Amino acid sequence: MAKQEDQFKKVISHAKEYGYIFQSSEIYDGLSAVYDYAQNGVELKKNIRDYWWKAMVQMHENIVGIDASILMHPTTWKASGHVDAFNDPLIDNKDSKKRYRADVLVEDYCAKIEAKIDKEVKKAAKRFGDAFNKEEFVSTNARVLGYQEKINTILGRLAKSLENEDLADVKALIEELEIADPLTGSKNWTDVKQFNLMFGTQLGASADSAMEVYLRPETAQGIFVNFLNVQKTGRMKIPFGIAQTGKAFRNEIVARQFIFRMREFEQMEMQFFVKPGSQKEWYKKWKETRLKWHLSLGMGEDNYRFHDHEKLAHYADAAADIEFKFPFGFKELEGIHSRTDFDLKAHEEFSGKKLQYFDPEDNSSYVPYVVETSIGLDRMFLAVFSKALQEEALENGTSRTVLKIPAVLAPTKAAVLPLVKKDGLPEVARKIVEDLKWDFIVSYDEKDAVGRRYRRQDAAGTPFCITVDHDTLEDDSVTIRHRDTMEQKRVKISEVKALIKEEVDMRTWLLKTK
Repeated sequence: MAKQEDQFKKVISHAKEYGYIFQSSEIYDGLSAVYDYAQNGVELKKNIRDYWWKAMVQMHENIVGIDASILMHPTTWKASGHVDAFNDPLIDNKDSKKRYRADVLVEDYCAKIEAKIDKEVKKAAKRFGDAFNKEEFVSTNARVLGYQEKINTILGRLAKSLENEDLADVKALIEELEIADPLTGSKNWTDVKQFNLMFGTQLGASADSAMEVYLRPETAQGIFVNFLNVQKTGRMKIPFGIAQTGKAFRNEIVARQFIFRMREFEQMEMQFFVKPGSQKEWYKKWKETRLKWHLSLGMGEDNYRFHDHEKLAHYADAAADIEFKFPFGFKELEGIHSRTDFDLKAHEEFSGKKLQYFDPEDNSSYVPYVVETSIGLDRMFLAVFSKALQEEALENGTSRTVLKIPAVLAPTKAAVLPLVKKDGLPEVARKIVEDLKWDFIVSYDEKDAVGRRYRRQDAAGTPFCITVDHDTLEDDSVTIRHRDTMEQKRVKISEVKALIKEEVDMRTWLLKTK
C-alpha cells in the first residue's frame, strides 16, 4: 500500500513539474478538488477527447453529437430524480472532525482484502513459474476463495443497505468491520447521513424574481431533453445515438485522489436509443465495443476489468463499470448502463410533451429504451498519465524517468534538436519545425547537451526526437529517436513527416478495435 501511495505522489508531482496539471488558484493556496490543465495537460486532454469522438461519432453513421448548455430548466432535475435522490452517504469521525463517504470507507476496506488476493497470486506465480495458471488458482485456492467470499458478503450487504436507505446498517457495518479513520485511527463515528451533491445558483436580475437553477451534475439530461429535436432534424432511425462531451459539477464533500474525484469535471457520454426489448443485446454490444476502445491504447489488458453492479440505479435494468488499475487500486473508469425508458418517460410526465419515436417498420409509436456509455475525461487522463509514468533502469547503470503516453495521445509529437547552436544547424532545425507544425504539435529545444534534452523530452512524454547534426548539411538526413525503445535511426528529412504520421495517426490505433 505504501508503494502505491509513493507512486501516486510521483504522478501528482510529475504532472505539475512537466506542465500537465496545476492546483487551481494556487497563488491563493488553491481550491480543494479543483484543478487547472496546464500547457501539456490541455493538449493531452484534447487528444483523449478527440480519440473518443472519432471512435464514437465519426466512425458511426447512426451517432451524432450535440453540445447542450450547462444551465437547464430546474424541472429537468426534478424529472431526472437528482433533486430528490442525488445523494452521497456521509459519516463524520468525532475525534478527527473529518468527513468521509461511508460507502468508500467500506470499499477501501475491501480493496485491502483484494491486495491480499494479489499477494497470494504473485507468490503462487513465483512458485510455479511458467506453469502457473492464474484463472485456475483464483478459482480453486482456499485462501483466495475465502477472501473473495468475504468481499462479496460485505459489498452485497452494503449494496442492499444503500438500496433500502438503511443508513443505520451502513454504520453498523463500518463498526463491525472495525474500520478506522485513515488519518487518526479513531473508530468514533457519527451516524450516516445523506448529502445532496448539486450546486445551486440563481438565474435572474433580482432576488425577488430569480429562479433557482443548478449547475448540471451530469451531461446525459441535455441529450434526453433534445432527443426529439435531434431525431426529427437529423431524420434519425432507431437505433441511433447522441453523444456529448462537456463539464459537469458535483459538490463532492469528500473529493480526493487528485483528479479522480473533482467538483468540476468533464464527461464523455453517449446515449443510444433502441427498440424496447433489444436493450440487453445492445448493452452487451456496447460493453464489448467500449472495452476494445480502451485496449486499443495498449495500456495492458490486465489493467482493466468489468464490475457488474449488484445495486442498480432506479433507472437501470443492467449496469457495469469498466474498472482500471489506478495507483490506488481498481476503480471505475467508465460506466455502461441500460437505462430503460425511465428518462424519456420522466421528461414526458414533467413537461407534458410527447417524447416518442414513430417506427415506420411496424407502424407504431413508442418511447425508446436507452443504453448509455459514460466515461470521465479527467479519470481517463489520470489512467493514461499514471500508467505512462515509469522509472527505467538502463544498461549503463543509470536510470531514466519516462512518460510513455500512447503516441496518438501525446501532447507534443516530436521535438527538433540542433546538435549545437551554430554552424547553420538551428536554421535547418527551425525549417523542419515550420514544416511539421502544420500537422503536429512540435517543439524546438537547443538548451543543454543533447543527452539531457533526450531525457527532458522522455519525461515530458514526447514520442520522437529529431536531431539535426553536421552530417545533415551534407546528406539532408536527421537522426530520429523513439522515446519508448530509445532506438535511433537515420532518415531523410523528406521522410520524417510520413514516419511520424504512421505512428500517431488515429486510424492506425483505432483499427485495433475492429
